[in-house]
Amino acid sequence: MTTETNHSHGGSKPYTNPYLAGVLLGLVLLASFVILGTGLGASSGIARIGASLSMCVSAPHTLGSEYFGKWCANPMNYYLVFMFVGTFIGALFSALLANRARIRVERGAASSIRRRLVCAVMGGVIVGFASRLAQGCTSGQALSGGALLLTGSLVFLVCLFVSGYATAWFVRRQWND
Repeated sequence: MTTETNHSHGGSKPYTNPYLAGVLLGLVLLASFVILGTGLGASSGIARIGASLSMCVSAPHTLGSEYFGKWCANPMNYYLVFMFVGTFIGALFSALLANRARIRVERGAASSIRRRLVCAVMGGVIVGFASRLAQGCTSGQALSGGALLLTGSLVFLVCLFVSGYATAWFVRRQWND
């Protein structure tokens, strides 16, 4: 554990050492390859939850869909659904144990709560759409593809960081406190 604490959370426990967390994540990825024969990702789990919700509204339409129909009548029967749910529950459990569970909107002083929420939702929709269009998310591409040293994944990582830094330059005034 690191000795740094987040002072804005009064009484919260220190964050885990990022190097230790990286090694632990690498071990989870290795276990996924050894036990399941495949890597990690998140967007497929969310898409299958969406397919399951769509089945509740109209099963014939969902099963006839070119996108959702390939998952048959039980789209929730997929390992990434359980990984997604486990990640959410684990993060909540960790936040509760470290006394960091707060309902609030993180934002810079120059950004209103409404503006921050609108930008967050728009960004989430764009990333979600792009991850399904690309048939995978950044975590699957970076973790699984990077671990396999796939050229496309390594090029993707470089482009991801370059575009992230470039985009941050345009919105920096929203967070410049």
